[in-house]
Amino acid sequence: MEALLAQLGSVRNDPGANAVRAVAALDAHRGVDLALFPELFLSAYDLDALDATAVSVDGPELAEVAAAAARAGTAVVMGFAERLPGGEVANSAACIERDGTVAAVYRKTLLFGHERAVFRPGLELRLVPLAGRAVAPIICFDVEFPEPARALAVAGAELLVTVSANMDPYRDEHELATRARALENRLPHLYVNAVGTIGNNRFVGFSRSVGPSGEVLAQAGGEEELLVVPVGEPRAAAEVDYLRQLPKSPPVVVQQRSHARESATGETKEATCPT
Repeated sequence: MEALLAQLGSVRNDPGANAVRAVAALDAHRGVDLALFPELFLSAYDLDALDATAVSVDGPELAEVAAAAARAGTAVVMGFAERLPGGEVANSAACIERDGTVAAVYRKTLLFGHERAVFRPGLELRLVPLAGRAVAPIICFDVEFPEPARALAVAGAELLVTVSANMDPYRDEHELATRARALENRLPHLYVNAVGTIGNNRFVGFSRSVGPSGEVLAQAGGEEELLVVPVGEPRAAAEVDYLRQLPKSPPVVVQQRSHARESATGETKEATCPT
């Protein structure tokens, strides 16, 4: 299995132009199984412009991408600002199957910083059949927590996919988190990140394919790149399989600290608070 990591910067204030760039990338890489585009790629990671750049799932921009996916026979996961019924906006990832149908939309559950003020958080994780695999899509800040990926792995995920707009100074966090999520779940992990600068944010790239032991199979640099990468297989049961050995969480005993008190004579005596 091969994937296209479309490590691209977005055109500001122009979802149509970004759709054209995505279509060109898909048309130039027909035959790859799965293509990934960064977080909010269609709309650009510009949180002050969402009124103008949020699009609906059934709008023309995603329709163009879906048609290109069908021509190429390539499944797609693409970030966009989704206009919801009622006018709210979600930070979403469209999951498009190889025949051009929108199989699912995942809405980011763990919002970062100012995102909490402008996006409605998602309320559920999604496991989506794409390109013959049970794909688990998450978005940027989601990957920094073990819980979303673990829940998806327990539910039967075969491939973790993260679309991101990670910026300075957080490159190291994602370098570690992408590998850790793969290792602790024994699953391959595809990660695509944005590049370029929007406002005060400089997006750092370094998209990668990670194998199920946390090894980096292929990695981009810090500039725009259309990188075709191999996709690992879930680790065989002969290896250490963490999902088969999940412990029941033991109770946590909070031991209170001992503290000193002074007697009337000025001597210090130890008194232990009961637990």
